[in-house]
Amino acid sequence: MNAADTAFVLVSAALVLMMTPALALFYAGMVRSKNALATIMQSLAIILVITVEWMVIGYSLSFGPDHWGLIGGLDWVGLRGVGLEPHAVYATTIPHQAFMVYQCMFAVITPALITGAFAERMRFGAFLLFSLFWAVFVYSPLCHWIWGNGGWLAGLGALDFAGGVAVHVSSGAAALVAAVMLGRRRGYGTQELRPHNLPMTLLGAGLLWFGWFGFNAGSALSAGSLAVSTFVATHMAACTGGLAWMFMEYKATGKATTLGAASGVIAGLATVTPAAGFVGPFCAAMIGLLAGVGCYYGIMAKNRFGYDDSLDVVGIHGVGGCIGLLSAGLFASRAINPAGADGLFFGHASQLGIQAIAVAATIAYTLPVTWIILKVVDKLVGLRVDETGELAGLDLSLHEETAYTD
Repeated sequence: MNAADTAFVLVSAALVLMMTPALALFYAGMVRSKNALATIMQSLAIILVITVEWMVIGYSLSFGPDHWGLIGGLDWVGLRGVGLEPHAVYATTIPHQAFMVYQCMFAVITPALITGAFAERMRFGAFLLFSLFWAVFVYSPLCHWIWGNGGWLAGLGALDFAGGVAVHVSSGAAALVAAVMLGRRRGYGTQELRPHNLPMTLLGAGLLWFGWFGFNAGSALSAGSLAVSTFVATHMAACTGGLAWMFMEYKATGKATTLGAASGVIAGLATVTPAAGFVGPFCAAMIGLLAGVGCYYGIMAKNRFGYDDSLDVVGIHGVGGCIGLLSAGLFASRAINPAGADGLFFGHASQLGIQAIAVAATIAYTLPVTWIILKVVDKLVGLRVDETGELAGLDLSLHEETAYTD
């Protein structure tokens, strides 16, 4: 047991928890004022629901003893056997419960990311059921594949330091399915659906940036040189991602916007996440540049294909997660992390192929399972609010509250 490592992981867990309320502000500022509280409520409710799900069954399915490389067992249901002693595989210098609660925060924020795709139009009960089912049937299996002891992607040698498979690619793929199945917001394409409070969005972006150091550097699980390297890589990618997005905007429109700069920062953070613990500062900066350009084009794609991904989850997290996983296959170096692998640019060309398999497998699993979950939820309670409720705004129609008074 190492007290410094334990303190580091607990602080990192608190930082990752903060990211979900930060996401609530980031998203709420981008919707119309009549939907601000409903958007915040989704993130708040996810913290409550997924934490309980994680305690009851999620942690066991994700990290419990392996079954066929696909899923954890039920040995740790209700956190039975998850105590205060270190674990031989997951938590060698910290209490097992410290590792569990740190991973809980990842399970919380992932379905929260998806909410941006169906903002302003999903029923609250449907949202709760969807989030719960998705955590059990999508997040936990993917988490086990890449991080669980015996998971098949981990056995293949796939690199994912802090959440490309289970967090960003999966949430982006699920967001695409949800946006298509729920359909466009009323007024999409004919009305100006502008963000109502960009300062709120920028505040959320800043808090997400701050929390992301816990997300990425905390994944080292120890207060040592790897955490430092990951911290630096994370910051470099955020900055170059923001700069690249500003350049793309200026090139396209002649103006750089605050929303664009914030989106580029988040894109850089999301994209470097899978590779953050395997790359040096310069390579991380290159990943950020790829993120700023690639994710910018990613959100432009929704206009071409006509789906209403309200808050750009597909373009930022989906595209960014794919770029990040593939970038690990290009830029990873054992000189940075001996427990990782060398990528293409360091003499190991096959690693890029392994990373491509991880991307393809995540998408191939997430798309149909998300579709099935949404179909089931639609049959049970209905997915979308009616026209009257949507026009009045979800704050009033679902929660009988308003964010602002005249």
